[in-house]
Amino acid sequence: MEEQNIENQLNIELSEEVAEGIYSNLAVITHSNSEFVLDFIRVMPGVPKARVKSRIVLTPEHAKRFMVALDENIEKFEAQNGRIKINTEQTGFPLNFGGPTAQA
Repeated sequence: MEEQNIENQLNIELSEEVAEGIYSNLAVITHSNSEFVLDFIRVMPGVPKARVKSRIVLTPEHAKRFMVALDENIEKFEAQNGRIKINTEQTGFPLNFGGPTAQA
């Protein structure tokens, strides 16, 4: 039984550069019939131009698994820290940059 657990383990490496992370305060999600594209953007106050800092491309199945995992983690966070409040006022940023309908 112990051998089977060792065989099923995945060794994940995290470089120092990636471990630092990239701050993003806007996400734009587009999709086609075969993939979801998540663009993470940093918008700075008073600066009319923003640049995509990171792009993640997922299959539809992995996008759904990501959504489920994120939902579970948000539930755990809120159980420990209280409900996350969302500002429902429009930010003024378009959610669709010319691709399929996006969600942010």
